[in-house]
Amino acid sequence: MGKKVRIVVVDDSAFMRKAISMMLEEESTFEIVGTATNGEDAFSLVKTLKPDIITLDIEMPGMSGLEVLERIMNEIPTPVIMLSSLSTEGADETIKALELGAVDFIPKSISHVSLDIIKIKDSLIEKIKNIASRGKSVLRQPTLNRRKRDVLKINQENVGKMIRVVTIGISTGGPKALLDVIPLLPKEFPRPVMIVQHMPPKFTASLADRLNKLSDIRVKEAEFGETLQKGTVYIAPGGQHMTLRRNGSNIEIVVSGEPSDSLYKPSVDVMLNSVVDIYGSSTLSVIMTGMGKDGLEGSRRIHEKKGKIISESEESCTVYGMPKAVADAGIVDRVEDSLNIAEVIVDYVNQ
Repeated sequence: MGKKVRIVVVDDSAFMRKAISMMLEEESTFEIVGTATNGEDAFSLVKTLKPDIITLDIEMPGMSGLEVLERIMNEIPTPVIMLSSLSTEGADETIKALELGAVDFIPKSISHVSLDIIKIKDSLIEKIKNIASRGKSVLRQPTLNRRKRDVLKINQENVGKMIRVVTIGISTGGPKALLDVIPLLPKEFPRPVMIVQHMPPKFTASLADRLNKLSDIRVKEAEFGETLQKGTVYIAPGGQHMTLRRNGSNIEIVVSGEPSDSLYKPSVDVMLNSVVDIYGSSTLSVIMTGMGKDGLEGSRRIHEKKGKIISESEESCTVYGMPKAVADAGIVDRVEDSLNIAEVIVDYVNQ
């Protein structure tokens, strides 16, 4: 028997504390070492028990989940998974939590008496296992203090012709990793950027809004029928695929539920297959932190068409799954830490 993953569960609902504890204790490698009903108790418990991972409800009376998260990160940094409602407010709070240092989140039903909590079991267990395997290395903070000082420059008189579109596929740990990349792109970036981040509906809109506020480049949630524009970052809406279509001389974004049988929605592979059909060798694909291998098949096609592929390094990933899949396939042109990816993107665009 190896060392068990020691977990503290924090939620003001007795039902939720019990439900989460019971489902996690079914995993033989997990141990619930304590539960807390509010932020003050949670902080004291974490300080005393020093768990490996904390599950933390965002909505609590007194000290909010965000407040206790910030305090934990400042004084006793520990990997935290947030439990968030599927409301717009819950999405906004979750994005703030990820910016403050939470490693990941699990969406749950707004109703604390709902058995829908059981639906998150497999995902929560998988996330905890992946995060626990990395230990405290997952706590590396995004470099927000770089975003204005180090925004990269584009030589508009010498923009290259090799790359005409940039795509990013990303999942677990994504919002924090995107903070290392998007705010460093200049307002006048001469190509469109398309992002698939595995997230539920409403969460992608909150992510786009937050990145837009922190960046010089324009960031928005993609809309059906809009023309793809340079100097804009498009984030696929949660629960929908983002693809491209030609409309005369324009290239437009299509937001759709099809294909309905995709494991992920939005799917990186669905986006990449559509983009490479139009842009071929002029595609630059970036595969970043996340579980699974969404993006592998689309990246194979980009590689076959002589496009370019960047994968995030194992050292900077929260979960080295998606980038590992493309790296192991031998189709990657560059492997880079998240802090260097924006610079490499600009280098390719200037070629």
